[in-house]
Amino acid sequence: MTIKEVCARYHIAPDTLRFYERVGAIPAVHRAKNGIRDYEEQDISWVENAICMRNAGVPVEMVAEYVKLCQQGDETFSARRDLLKEVRGRLLTEIEKCKRELERLEYKIERYEAAVETGKLVWDRSFSFDPETGTFEAKADIQCGKAR
Repeated sequence: MTIKEVCARYHIAPDTLRFYERVGAIPAVHRAKNGIRDYEEQDISWVENAICMRNAGVPVEMVAEYVKLCQQGDETFSARRDLLKEVRGRLLTEIEKCKRELERLEYKIERYEAAVETGKLVWDRSFSFDPETGTFEAKADIQCGKAR
């Protein structure tokens, strides 16, 4: 499969694929006799892995480390597991952050829907910023920024 076909299938740029190969996020791709990249099934599997991990927010250096460990053989199972656990932890943290942001957004939508019906915008909660998590936490019993 050509680089153009791979890019069309996965909606990524050729420069991205070349970059992944250059930094080790995918192993060296099989080449045709004329030196042109010819993606085989194994190459495609590595591309899919890189895309999956990058979509999960994994830094490209960490993807490259995972590939390197895989290439070192079965003795790296525990190291690969540990790396994936770290990725999972980061992803779960990000999911929790998104859930909190979604809660705030849902609340605002709910308040505006009520305002459309009643003609009055009432805030009965406030949100304070938590610098440790980088998110907003809900606080109840607040009206227009003042405690009831």
